[in-house]
Amino acid sequence: MARMRYEIHLSPEAAHDLKRLKAGIRARVKDALEKHLRYEPARASKSRIKRLRGLSHPQYRLRVGEVRVFYDIRKQAVEVLAIIPKSEIGTWLEEIGE
Repeated sequence: MARMRYEIHLSPEAAHDLKRLKAGIRARVKDALEKHLRYEPARASKSRIKRLRGLSHPQYRLRVGEVRVFYDIRKQAVEVLAIIPKSEIGTWLEEIGE
């Protein structure tokens, strides 16, 4: 059975976040987006993908080293909302989380 392929869209904020990262980390994040979100973005795992409880937005978090990728899934698209260092999560969720 063929797996469904998801489109991956970066919000303007996420695109800006990605540019702020050092080149090596940016490459790891791009690889992780492709590897983990292209086909099974809702497949939670202990180490990588977490469904966020108590929030309708963002729905999920992907861990890539010390960086966290927050995203929602809409039909056949993954909407990446933010790519932020672990240290900035609290502030970001207070502003954006719903």
